[in-house]
Amino acid sequence: MTDLSAFPITKKWPAQNPDVLQLYSFPTPNGVKASIALEEMGIPYEAHLVTLADADVKSPEFLSLNPNNKIPAIIDPNGPDGTPIGLFESGAILIYLAEKSGKLLGNNATERAQIIQWVMFQMGGLGPMLGQLGFFYKFAGSEWEDKRPMERYLNEGKRLLNVLNLELAGKEWITGSEFSIADIAIAPWLRALDFYGAKEAIGWEEHGNLVDYLKRFEARPAVQTGLVTPPRD
Repeated sequence: MTDLSAFPITKKWPAQNPDVLQLYSFPTPNGVKASIALEEMGIPYEAHLVTLADADVKSPEFLSLNPNNKIPAIIDPNGPDGTPIGLFESGAILIYLAEKSGKLLGNNATERAQIIQWVMFQMGGLGPMLGQLGFFYKFAGSEWEDKRPMERYLNEGKRLLNVLNLELAGKEWITGSEFSIADIAIAPWLRALDFYGAKEAIGWEEHGNLVDYLKRFEARPAVQTGLVTPPRD
């Protein structure tokens, strides 16, 4: 049995089976990237619910694994050097899991580079911009009298959706005919628009390629499981 005692997080969220990958997450757009990837790749894992409350994400135990206090994070007891490894940042986790499993990262170096390119597009653009849109459209920022910040992120969201919609013309997935970690990175953030109540404002139905793309994504059995893992209490 693998000894994970070097990871303080296991004191607050004990591993029932320390020989499998440990996932610490919550079903947000970033959180479900890891669970969907694990399901799609068939990697055995144990999921621990880490709420967004300060008592969890700002606890010493969680900060010991992710000093940036954000989910998801993982511990892989079977790391690449034969010893356990802890990781945070959803994009880094996606790439790590794809390399570990040999799945969803293309069939050659060119495809790999193109897939990582779109993962970075989500990490650096789509996720941050739509996250800010959510703050100004649904959450605390929506109460601000000055609507210029909301308009800024709404317009940038529209621009990014148009980039994706054009890229998906004639394609099943973002880099072509094969599903990849780039799709796992992108699609959960498209789903967030419904949660934010911003679909109409951003012109979602005008992006037919994206509408069909998201339906294909949500129809995948592994995605359906990953979207509700770990289950909320």
